[in-house]
Amino acid sequence: MHIKKYKLTHLGSNSKFTDQYAPVLLEAIPRAYGRELINLHEQNLPFIGCDIWNAFELSWLNTKGKPVVGIGEFIFQYSSINLIESKSFKMYLNSFNQMRFDDVDLVRTVMQKDLSHAVQGLVEVKLYPGLDAYPMQLDCLPGINIDDLDITINNFTLQRQYLHAATSKKEEWVIETLSSNLFKSNCPVTHQPDWGSIVIHYQGSKIAHDCLLRYLISFRQHNAFHEQCVELIFNDIKQYCQPEKLSIFARFTRRGGLDINPFRSNFEALPTLGRLVRQ
Repeated sequence: MHIKKYKLTHLGSNSKFTDQYAPVLLEAIPRAYGRELINLHEQNLPFIGCDIWNAFELSWLNTKGKPVVGIGEFIFQYSSINLIESKSFKMYLNSFNQMRFDDVDLVRTVMQKDLSHAVQGLVEVKLYPGLDAYPMQLDCLPGINIDDLDITINNFTLQRQYLHAATSKKEEWVIETLSSNLFKSNCPVTHQPDWGSIVIHYQGSKIAHDCLLRYLISFRQHNAFHEQCVELIFNDIKQYCQPEKLSIFARFTRRGGLDINPFRSNFEALPTLGRLVRQ
């Protein structure tokens, strides 16, 4: 997947970090571009969902100049026009480091305004100053983990055809949750690895676990942003396996103090899963 269509200032280049408030650092990438590559149309998307970002390197100053540290949760709706490039997001958050604010509500208001403007959609911002108030606890992947299947892998490029034989009309109808910690894709610009865990919840003809695992592993050398990978997985499973209901939730490991967790579903509003051990 190529993004030459967009000139990114910071990603893949040496960038000077600033500790003075700079919303101009935020770089937006149209969601439509990634969706066009897999024949998804903005007017008729087969899913709803959101991207949940958690920021663990967050700080600003109170009015007396004393540092405040905190954790931030940012929820971007699937329907926003743009997504935010992650390095620019980190640089933007660092631009608060030497800024003084009367209270945490002002920090939240400023961030919500800047991010909503950048993505052209409402962004929900939750800040937890002092760390102790952060409610998210370590959790385990739900359902059946398919990582221990004894399979042979000879191809590490994206193989959507693995899903062709994953279901048949003869298969039993099930309600099933499957998970894997073996997912890896790559940044489309720097080609750095993006490690993640995938949760698939579906209702429909039973999906062959070995076929699904091969398909997920085939992303290992695929170049795409986190959000684009999840939408591709949703679209492929929906197209080839034809479940009646489908949810995909990806939990990517932290980089630069940020983890990204895209969720797409055609029947659920929000996921319920705590922070994983790699996050």
